[in-house]
Amino acid sequence: MKHTYKIEGMTCNNCKASVEKYLTPLEHVTNVSIHLENGEAEVTMNKHITTDVLQNALPEKYTLSEKDEKKVFSSAMVVDEEKTKLQQLKPLLLIIFYIASASILLHYKDWSWSEFMLDFMGLFYIVFSFFKMLDLKGFPASFSMYDPIAKRVPFYGKIYPFIETGLGLMFLMRFEIDIALIVTLVILGITTIGVTKTLLDKKSLRCACLGTALKLPMTEATFIENGIMIVMAVLMLLNIF
Repeated sequence: MKHTYKIEGMTCNNCKASVEKYLTPLEHVTNVSIHLENGEAEVTMNKHITTDVLQNALPEKYTLSEKDEKKVFSSAMVVDEEKTKLQQLKPLLLIIFYIASASILLHYKDWSWSEFMLDFMGLFYIVFSFFKMLDLKGFPASFSMYDPIAKRVPFYGKIYPFIETGLGLMFLMRFEIDIALIVTLVILGITTIGVTKTLLDKKSLRCACLGTALKLPMTEATFIENGIMIVMAVLMLLNIF
């Protein structure tokens, strides 16, 4: 199968050679043809490779995206695109709703905000790490597209789902809660910095918060996920110290 991609950042033949050099060794890629004048790359593969994996193989100077087809009735297309984005966020919102509902039901007879938040954060980590573990090979590549640590230390992306599982268990078991809260602020704060940089660069990437199983727009999804957890962590730390 052959796919055509737009490559931004190519300015000379050296750039052309560089893109070929980084894309050609990828597994399942059988041929790479670069058209410098059009800023395009034709990639032939014997098995489908996601855009995230291709982008991750290139230096930051290059931005790879699927080639846009000609659009007719552009105003209608924009409306459909917005609906699609909301539909993509639906799984995330449903998951958050169920986690919140379960946390409320655990404590509705003897209500405690701190206990509710600890269970919410614990279940949140467990559920989200589960989705990441469905594709432990694909997740690191998607995660490294915007997380500053994962970009520089690939191993971090590989162990991140297990870090989330550990934090989830710490919250649910009420074990070293203060440490778990501080770690939460650090790792999610760093990820949020990466998301902000990506937004300022106007890049459109997929959120890895639910692994690669669900295609979520990174901007809204990641900020919703990180925002909830960061606010809860801050509130809990203020209560502890």
